[in-house]
Amino acid sequence: MSKLKELLVRYKEVILYVIFGGLTTLINIVVYWICRNLITLQVVPSDIIAWILSVIFAYVTNKIWVFESRSTKVAVLIREIGEFFAARLFSLGFDVLFLYVTVEKLSWPDLPMKIVANVIVIIMNYLFSKLLIFRKNKEEGK
Repeated sequence: MSKLKELLVRYKEVILYVIFGGLTTLINIVVYWICRNLITLQVVPSDIIAWILSVIFAYVTNKIWVFESRSTKVAVLIREIGEFFAARLFSLGFDVLFLYVTVEKLSWPDLPMKIVANVIVIIMNYLFSKLLIFRKNKEEGK
């Protein structure tokens, strides 16, 4: 039991990232479905609304629970939010470009390519958040 506890403590950040990433994905899908089926918006506006709400959820959960960024200074919050959304836009661009090249141009099957793209995007987003956005900085006051 102590080995399990040790592993949970050691990999807490990654475990929480996976859990909240799953919830972020769920929010994205549910909001998209609501926009499309209940509000009857078109595909693109539904996708944009779902993306915005899921990225807001991801920012809050990553800041508070995953990377435990405790700073409430306005300058730090503005930097974090700006970098977080910029990183997510970058990974969104990668996702779209990857699917365009592999599915549209190379005619590879879309579902496996979407899965590959998502795995790469998850890794990219984790690294952006860990190394750039929620980095521990003494000047900013954790």
